[in-house]
Amino acid sequence: MRFRPAPPGARTEPPPADDAAAWVTGAVPDGWFVEPPEVVTDRDEIIVWGRLPEPDLPAEATDADRAAAHSGRVTQFRENTRDDRILIARQVEHRYQRKVAWGARCGDTSELFTHLAAPVMTRLRQPERQVLDTLVDAGVARSRSDALAWCVRLVGQHTQEWLADLRSAMTKVDELRRQGPDAR
Repeated sequence: MRFRPAPPGARTEPPPADDAAAWVTGAVPDGWFVEPPEVVTDRDEIIVWGRLPEPDLPAEATDADRAAAHSGRVTQFRENTRDDRILIARQVEHRYQRKVAWGARCGDTSELFTHLAAPVMTRLRQPERQVLDTLVDAGVARSRSDALAWCVRLVGQHTQEWLADLRSAMTKVDELRRQGPDAR
């Protein structure tokens, strides 16, 4: 049987990224984060989240002072590690064939650096479009695309446990497929 490349424009699945968290943890220099990085993977992108040490502040520091210090810590991390993060991201992109984004957390502050905004093709009927248009007209979103993203985030926030169970079940199915007989 001859190898046939995918037709132009056809989507091919990237290689599995089951070990991406371990690989990234090994690649990140010691001392960057106070705990192992959180690595979130989908078929388009890998996001590496790291928790930074909190700055030492006087006991009388206000909440605004803490927020400013946390933001400053994240900004400084972003600037100081840029070249190393780019090098690691290139290696991860080559290994897993996905774009890589970085994010940092310090205290209650979370900032995601340059990340992918993937277009999602969808066919919506008028009632669904009217929902999106209402969100735009009310100023909740700037566009239908923003409104759809807002809806997805809202559903995600209110169904985290169910989505986690579903992802776990899908992982189990994938494991069983790999363990099964070769169908070729």
